[in-house]
Amino acid sequence: MYELAFAAGLGYLLGSLPFAVWFGWIQKKNVLAEGSGNPGAINAIRVLGLVPGLMVLVLDVFKGFLAVFYGSIVGGTTGALVGGVAAVFGHVCSFWLACQGGKGIATAAGVWLAIQPLVVALTAAVWLGSWLYRRNAYQAFAIAAALLAPLVALVTRSLELALTALATAALLLRGHWRYLAR
Repeated sequence: MYELAFAAGLGYLLGSLPFAVWFGWIQKKNVLAEGSGNPGAINAIRVLGLVPGLMVLVLDVFKGFLAVFYGSIVGGTTGALVGGVAAVFGHVCSFWLACQGGKGIATAAGVWLAIQPLVVALTAAVWLGSWLYRRNAYQAFAIAAALLAPLVALVTRSLELALTALATAALLLRGHWRYLAR
C-alpha cells in the first residue's frame, strides 16, 4: 500500500512541474498571462517560440513517461498506472501554480507511450480524423479523450488498463471543458 502512495506522490510531483512557466521565466514572459494563459506546450509555442515550446512539449511528455517508469519500479504494474494517472493530475492541477495547470495532453501521451504506445497512435489518429472533420482542435481533443478508454479496452483487453484510461480521460476532459463551448 505504501508503494502505491509513493508512486502516486512521485507521479503527482513529476506531473506538477510547470516547464512552460519556468521557460517563460527564462525569457521574462508570463505564459499564464499571455496567449491562452494555459501553462502547456501549445501556449508555450505561441508565447515563447517554437524551440522553447517544443522543449516544453518534450519535457511534458517525458514527465508522464517517467511517472510510469518510476511507479513500476516502486509498485509494479499497479504502481505504474497509479503514477501515470497522478502525473496527469499533477499537470492539470499543479501545486506550484495553486492548482492551475495545462490540459494534460502531452503528459497523458507520455503516460500512454510508456504503458501502450499503440494506444497513443490510435488516439492521435482519432484526433486527426476529428480535427479534419470538425476543424476544431479542442473538440478533436475531447473526442479523442472520450474514446481513450474504449481504445485501450479494445487493444489491451485489460479492465485495469481501461479503468486507468477512463481516469486519464476524465482528467483530460476536465482540462478541455471550458474550451468546448467555442
